Amino acid sequence: MSSVPDLSLAQDIFVLRTPTLPPALQEESQKRLITAIENGNKAPLYYYLHTSLDLTQIPWDEEKYKVMVAKNSEHLQALEKTIAEAEEAGGEMEIAEGWVKVGEFWADVGDKEKATFTLRKAYDLTPGLGSKIDILFTIIRVGMFFDDKPAVGRELENVKVLIDRGGDWDRRNRLKTYDGLYSLSIRKFSEAADLLLDSLSTFTSTELCTYEEVVQYAMLAAGVALGRVPLKTKVIDSPEVLSLLSTTPSIEPLATMTNSLYLCDYASFFKALVEVDESHFKVNRYLAPHAKYYVKEMRRKGYSQLLESYRALSLKSMAEAFGVSVEFLDNDLSKFIPQKKINCVIDRVNGIIETNRPDNKNAQYQLFIKQGDLLLTRLQKYGTAVRMSGSERVA
Repeated sequence: MSSVPDLSLAQDIFVLRTPTLPPALQEESQKRLITAIENGNKAPLYYYLHTSLDLTQIPWDEEKYKVMVAKNSEHLQALEKTIAEAEEAGGEMEIAEGWVKVGEFWADVGDKEKATFTLRKAYDLTPGLGSKIDILFTIIRVGMFFDDKPAVGRELENVKVLIDRGGDWDRRNRLKTYDGLYSLSIRKFSEAADLLLDSLSTFTSTELCTYEEVVQYAMLAAGVALGRVPLKTKVIDSPEVLSLLSTTPSIEPLATMTNSLYLCDYASFFKALVEVDESHFKVNRYLAPHAKYYVKEMRRKGYSQLLESYRALSLKSMAEAFGVSVEFLDNDLSKFIPQKKINCVIDRVNGIIETNRPDNKNAQYQLFIKQGDLLLTRLQKYGTAVRMSGSERVA
């Protein structure tokens, strides 16, 4: 499958647009982006960065821009000539493939509108279901490059319709990764965890991200979405995760975070969470908008997990367990309690946290009574119907 546009360049653009990131990281992204623009004659992208984003790290050179535009025009003429020849020969498949190449060309050089328009034209001309799905995947990547989430969501729904009509095994698996990464980008962590974890053993979507990246995305989504037991079976003991631990240093803080949460080592969990925030969320264009929410939810998850084992616990001992001050813990818990995200109350006079979680046994008992009443009502109706039918036979 085509790997255009190069989504790693979108990550470099994000880095350059985030002044709080380390200068060394910004310098690396600047070099990669300039090299890619010059070597690939990406005139539309160069213009977009200058006019729409005002990216000062990419200096504007009018003459360089004109040279790239001329080379783009020359390449486009060659592609259009191929299409014209196919039209003369009456080759419908060749015509469709020609327009796909034009669309991919515009996607590669960074013209969102022309790429999308041309690819839609190619879609209409393409007879094969599989080829249509591939074109939609390219349109989705264009949307991802320019962070157009509404467009990505719409096209994913279109892909799902085609997949249901008869998409093959490979494209079904690719859809899981595309849909999972999209879900992650719009903060649907539960859906993202299911899709990305399910895609690990069959991952082939290298045009979207690397295998190491998709494993990390899956771990991040699962960390906040899964309960303690499934987190152990699906992440901590996952062969895909274990196989990368010794070769991918960036996975280490994620593994520490999930392991320490499972083992109830809350001090290590909090330290790892801070590192994950710095090394993964703040530096990643998909994750950065959700950094504060994720860290907050993970803290809440840790607090809730500890409190499940106690009816009452001193603020001091809980603060020591998480490696924070009593003042920080008191203030942090107070953000969750009014919203009923943590079932407890704080007795500040005595320095105690008292849990008031719902009584599960009582809830189950009430549900049993309700279901029993419903069953009795149905049995009574059934008995009445049986008696009536018996009377009819006697008559």
